Amino acid sequence: MLTNIMYVTIYVTDQDRALKFYTEGLGLEKRIDYPGPEGRFLTVGVADSPVEIILWSHGPTAGQPVEKRPGVGSGPLVLESEDLRKDFEVFRRRGVTFDRPEPEDYPFGVRIEAVDPDGNRISLRQQRRRNRADG
Repeated sequence: MLTNIMYVTIYVTDQDRALKFYTEGLGLEKRIDYPGPEGRFLTVGVADSPVEIILWSHGPTAGQPVEKRPGVGSGPLVLESEDLRKDFEVFRRRGVTFDRPEPEDYPFGVRIEAVDPDGNRISLRQQRRRNRADG
């Protein structure tokens, strides 16, 4: 049986630029940076989470969205926040670009999509807090 999600891959055209976005912009931590025989193996992750995101160098169209339309679909990566509206303000001050001006409420919580320098969409979510009336 499968036991864990090890890696998720995001295709990027410039690994250094992507590393700066994911660490300085979104606050993830750099995990692995190895100049392997098939290319630089570079990963980032959320502190205290075992899942790592591979920032894999690839051509400008590999894995990229066919159309970049605001508010349509989710990105290949979904990150959770305890206070998304607060984090949104921090990310915006750091220069992160979003698909809309503010996070929006939806039935399961709060959401917004960030966009990395290669056009990859990153879904940022905060789950709705359950209360006794929710069951």
